[in-house]
Amino acid sequence: MEHGAHMKFSVTSLLAGLIFSSIGTGYFIYGRRQGRVAYLICGAALAVFSWFVSNLMGLLGIGLLLVLAPFAAAYWLDL
Repeated sequence: MEHGAHMKFSVTSLLAGLIFSSIGTGYFIYGRRQGRVAYLICGAALAVFSWFVSNLMGLLGIGLLLVLAPFAAAYWLDL
């Protein structure tokens, strides 16, 4: 690893990433079994997005949007 290139990890960020990844795994399994595309896509996104977002507020914001997105899709788009 290059001397100046490093990522900052905090316990809060790691815990939030673990929680969102767990929810994403549940969404993905539910979406696959029930044929619900919105849950499948959001579940996959929740499972991996925390690898690419290092800011805690960004992690919480994107995570909450992805958690709520399948419900919004079901309400407005009948998915």
